[in-house]
Amino acid sequence: MHLRHEPILETRLIEWADEAACEKFAQQLAAQVPLRNAFIALHGPLGAGKTTFVRHLLRALGVAGRIKSPTYAVLEPHQANGLNISHFDFYRFADPREWVDAGFRELFAEPGLKLAEWPENAQGMLPQADLDMHIEPVDDHHRQVTLQALSPQGLALLP
Repeated sequence: MHLRHEPILETRLIEWADEAACEKFAQQLAAQVPLRNAFIALHGPLGAGKTTFVRHLLRALGVAGRIKSPTYAVLEPHQANGLNISHFDFYRFADPREWVDAGFRELFAEPGLKLAEWPENAQGMLPQADLDMHIEPVDDHHRQVTLQALSPQGLALLP
C-alpha cells in the first residue's frame, strides 16, 4: 500500500501543562481568521484530549449549549456567528469508503471549519488537512502537541 505524505511546511511543538493551557491555545486559535475555512486533523490515542480541545475551540468560537462527541454519530454540525463547523470522529470507521457513502465529500467542499478526530480511519478519502495536530499525553494532565502546517492556511494558524 502506498501512503500519500503531504509536504510539511512547518512544525511547532507546544506543551499543555493542564487543561487550562489547552483552553488558552483553543482561544488563541479561534481568533485566527484563516480558521474559518480550515481543516484540522486531530491525532492521538484514546484519552489524549482531542475532544476536550475541540470543545474548548467550539466554545471560543461561540458555540452555545451542549457539545457532544461525535463518536457514535460520526458528525456533529455546529453554527456560531455565521460560521459552519463540522466536527467529525472517524474512530468507529471500519472502511474509509464509509466517508464517501455518508456524503462527507460534499461537506468538505462547502465553506466552514472542519475538525476530524481519528482521520487515519478515513485515510485516502479525506482532503489534505491544513493543520495536523498530534496530541500525546505525558501524564494525566500534561500534553505534548505537535502542530504540522500542511498548507499556507495551516501555516497562518501556527502560534
